[in-house]
Amino acid sequence: MSPRQFAISAADVRSAARTIAGVAVRTPLLEYRFLNEGVGGRVLVKFEGAQIGGSFKFRGAYNRLARIAEADRGKGVVAWSSGNHAQGVAAAARMLGIPATIVMPADAPAMKLANTRALGAEVVTYDRATQSREEIAVQLAHERGAVLVPSFDDPHIIAGQGTCGLEIMAQATDAGATIGQVLVCCGGGGLVAGIATAIRDVQPDVAIRSVEPAGFDDTARSLASGRREGVEAGAVSICDALLTPMPGELTFPINRALLAGGLVVSDDEVRFAMRYAFEVMKLVVEPGGAVALAALLAGKAPAVHGATVVVVSGANVDAALFAEAIAAR
Repeated sequence: MSPRQFAISAADVRSAARTIAGVAVRTPLLEYRFLNEGVGGRVLVKFEGAQIGGSFKFRGAYNRLARIAEADRGKGVVAWSSGNHAQGVAAAARMLGIPATIVMPADAPAMKLANTRALGAEVVTYDRATQSREEIAVQLAHERGAVLVPSFDDPHIIAGQGTCGLEIMAQATDAGATIGQVLVCCGGGGLVAGIATAIRDVQPDVAIRSVEPAGFDDTARSLASGRREGVEAGAVSICDALLTPMPGELTFPINRALLAGGLVVSDDEVRFAMRYAFEVMKLVVEPGGAVALAALLAGKAPAVHGATVVVVSGANVDAALFAEAIAAR
């Protein structure tokens, strides 16, 4: 399939980069000698916890909201999120002077709820076991005439997340590194789809792999079967940012064409990665943001020629959960 048959192209990612330039943070690409020695190869860590809102989500949110016509901005936006997209949308909306309403699960991490409200957004909570966040958001948007801002299945969102991939390529070049593979966390697939679009346009031989928590490995299974697979009822994980029920309609065709496969990690492997990041790398990482690092540390990432890039996608974690994770042995 040609790039124009997908929801976005590399040109869309470059356009997004121009839109967010001077607004979003150019997050660091870090290297640790002990990590390199531990895994037996060069590793570069893209730390999206340094982004506005504490995760990569601001990239796509700002790119989407900035493209709303001035005449429509007063009607506001409505989004749904477990927390990171919520904060990204709230931050972007505040910068652009757009009212924002976010539908969030009542059991979302308290810090994510508090931060979203602190950024000026109205938060509407729901019971994730009995209610549909999408249905609530669609109804609110209809009632208010607001613009609906999906968390991943939107071309401008995907393109905005892809700017992370453009930065990775430029920063790896500055570091004198040739990239062999990129490991990216995956919920609905927007981040990995955007990154894959950006990177493989420049370097087609890079192996890009999604990483998901066990029980929510719908993208890995979908890549294996060639069709969108759903999550089984009753699945649970500490990775609250990645608990999506199925790959996106727009993201999956991109990922099916561009990814080398999907990796899956357990919650215990995620806890180990969070503790490793804290003790060795001096980084605070949320569970969903730690899955790519967890796959590397657990030996699940294939050996490749060149450096492995690990995308640490977020740092929004409640203190109690973080304390439990870093204390576990």
